[in-house]
Amino acid sequence: MADSASQNRGDEVLAVTVALFVASTFAVVLRFISRIGIVKRVSMDDYFMIVSWIISFGFSFSICYGTSKGLGRHEWDIPHDNKTALRKAEYSFSNPALMATKTSICLFYLTLAKNHRIFKWTTIATLVVVNVAGTALTLLNIFQCRPFDAGFHDPMPQNSHCIDIIALYLSSAPINIITDIALLFLPMPILTGMRLPRNEKLILIVTFSFGGFVAVVDVIRIAYLQKASWPAITNREDFPWIASLSFMWSAIEVDVGIMCACVPGIKPLAAKVFPNLLGRIKHAKKSSGNSYYGPGDAQWAGLAPKNNIMVSPPRSPINEKADGPSSPNGNVEALDFLTTPDMQPDEFHRLETAQHEDQIGFADFLNDSRAPGVNKAETADTANTTKARKGSLTVFDFVNVNNPKCMVRMSNKEAFPFLCLVTILFFLWGCAYGLLAILNSQFQNIIHSSEGQNLGLHAVYFGAYFVGPLTFGRPVFKQGGFKATFITGLCVYGTGTLVFWPSAVLASYPAFLVCNFIVGLGISTLEVAGNPFIALCGPPEYAEIRLNVSQAVQAIGSVVSPILAKKVLFKDVRDAPSLNDIQWTYLGIALFDVVLALIFHYLPLPEASDEELQDLADERREINHHKIGRFSIIYITLGFGVLSNFCYVGGQEAVAGVFIDYVNRVKPNAVIDAFDYQSIGHTVFAIGRFLSALAGLLVEPRWILMYLYICLVVTSVLAMNLTGYAGVAMMILIMFFESGVFSIIFAMCIRGLGSRTKLGSILLTASTSGGAVIPVIMSPVNDARGIPYGYSVVVAVFSFGLLLPLWTVLVPAAKKQVNTVTNRGEADPHSGHPSKLKQFGKALGAAVQRKTSSSDETWARRGKTPEGPR
Repeated sequence: MADSASQNRGDEVLAVTVALFVASTFAVVLRFISRIGIVKRVSMDDYFMIVSWIISFGFSFSICYGTSKGLGRHEWDIPHDNKTALRKAEYSFSNPALMATKTSICLFYLTLAKNHRIFKWTTIATLVVVNVAGTALTLLNIFQCRPFDAGFHDPMPQNSHCIDIIALYLSSAPINIITDIALLFLPMPILTGMRLPRNEKLILIVTFSFGGFVAVVDVIRIAYLQKASWPAITNREDFPWIASLSFMWSAIEVDVGIMCACVPGIKPLAAKVFPNLLGRIKHAKKSSGNSYYGPGDAQWAGLAPKNNIMVSPPRSPINEKADGPSSPNGNVEALDFLTTPDMQPDEFHRLETAQHEDQIGFADFLNDSRAPGVNKAETADTANTTKARKGSLTVFDFVNVNNPKCMVRMSNKEAFPFLCLVTILFFLWGCAYGLLAILNSQFQNIIHSSEGQNLGLHAVYFGAYFVGPLTFGRPVFKQGGFKATFITGLCVYGTGTLVFWPSAVLASYPAFLVCNFIVGLGISTLEVAGNPFIALCGPPEYAEIRLNVSQAVQAIGSVVSPILAKKVLFKDVRDAPSLNDIQWTYLGIALFDVVLALIFHYLPLPEASDEELQDLADERREINHHKIGRFSIIYITLGFGVLSNFCYVGGQEAVAGVFIDYVNRVKPNAVIDAFDYQSIGHTVFAIGRFLSALAGLLVEPRWILMYLYICLVVTSVLAMNLTGYAGVAMMILIMFFESGVFSIIFAMCIRGLGSRTKLGSILLTASTSGGAVIPVIMSPVNDARGIPYGYSVVVAVFSFGLLLPLWTVLVPAAKKQVNTVTNRGEADPHSGHPSKLKQFGKALGAAVQRKTSSSDETWARRGKTPEGPR
């Protein structure tokens, strides 16, 4: 105890808290000098910033007062007379200040969102989340004890109860991180697409990127909370010492947030005091005579010609002379439009002779072809140039990337880089599935969940496959296309991984259900666009092959992630506190998702409109429009495909769910562990998908599907009746024959749908929800008659899935519809592509011919023939 008496973090906490509050106060003062003295306009976001500063003052004062009463010292070193006052100081919290700061930022964003509908609604959604979550957390902080004043006393009165406040802080971390990331990246697409010189655009991007510091500080604060031992947290042992650094980092988070939120508003003042800070590059102006572009500045975003010929842009409004209040030298900078988005029409009258009746925001300036200072002639020239340059995309004003052509008209070579990029997503959701499978089993062991609870975790994940595609997935895919769906899916998936945080902290089964459900929503949204992208991007006769290869990469993720989780990431997860260590893995996954979403936003991806898909289907109009009774052949095939996929995924998940129990039952004393057998099964599954892709070069996919389903039924029947290593071998063979089924079902059933292709993809993805239903049906059979007998359910569902290949084999019209070639060895007259068999044979013949020619040349140089001397 003597050594601990000298330990005091109070001075450190006090110094840092005071210094950061003074800095944030200085930032707020500069912001209002700029807004009142320079811009001469105070808006709603400024008022919320004042509210945030007032709350920050109260929070900082409470921390400083707490350090004088023992905050930062060990519990046993604090005089008893100080403990009541210290408990009251510890009641302070940062949620209201953060909520006010983020509300101010959201309101500022809304002033820029007049002509950006997606940006506007995402900002509103962020605003709602910030205030709803902030209000809830604030109320939980205020009423953390029953009765209300129980937390002020030491010891606490009998029959009183207080919630674990540190657990509450940790549980709220995902909300803070999600909103921090949202506020950081929401304006980036608008900023990077501005028609501004590169130097000025970079200044804008850096200015708005200061918000990233808040997210970093939030993570550091959480790390200090995690250092506290679980018993110390739950029993409030040594709370003043443990929580002191957390309070300090909470104050840092609030003050840094205020400073970052004030940076854009200070810009007009900075331009007034330092007029050359954001000015033009004088040397460029003298050498080129063009004051708008400096060295290295690219051409206007979206207007750069393919031949890279420099075209003079419209006269920049930021070079017009005016006496506006935002410019120290009479020049109104474009950044001033950003900091004064609600500039009145009379202020714009100083910039141009034309009159405007409505308020003009900065977003209007960006999108209006007749921006201030642009005359009609220049506008016409710009319009003509824009039309000619429609095929190029400017990214960050550094490089021009040509937009790719329609995906359904691409060759394999043209489609290859895009297929590789999207296949990364396949690997990602393979890893997600593998990690969740292991984590679910670990979580079940920790909370000692029942069999019904275990099925519930599995069911909510696959139940999300039914909800996601049919709710928000459908409008995003139909209206936004592939890129928007990929970005949405990645964001939802990242949110789900962050929700694991409170699940681990609270060791809560309901919270873990929510985590699984949100991750399922994100992955299902990715699959809505991912599978058809691979199937459609390139020549249609290779659709099944491409999808099998990409799905094989997904299977590799399913092989690697469980082994990595079991042997490395989750090997020390044995109790509730150890779950907290895993959350950093999921934070890394969430950040990777965000980065990947940004990459997808800026990289040009090929798309296919409903009209282009219909044109492709009309090339085989006679086949695709054939009807059986009142129903078109393509819709009957789609219906069988939905049923077959529902049965396939349900049977697959039923087998996977009982794999380890089955092995332990039929071979209790196996040489290797049941988990290792399952890893072998996953490996065989991945290999099977590659082999299915290879077989697609030689055999019609419908015959491959028939063969796989028949083998699944046979091996499932054998698994019911065999024991020992033979039974284990049947389980592994079941996983092998499962490999190519999904890809073939999907690619065949969207063929010929035309403008309904995206709807077909949505329905097929939703049918994956069979994974939530069939294991639940199989569970009571396993309990009543044993796992081997439970395989009768698997046999039944695979038999129902067999209806699709039987339909495509026995019905001639269906056969023609799912085939890209009418006969093996003959080109389909409607497809415009030679058969795969001919292409493969031609490539093989060319290789042999090259080898023979090379050999002949070698013999010729030696003066011999292959048979002997010449």
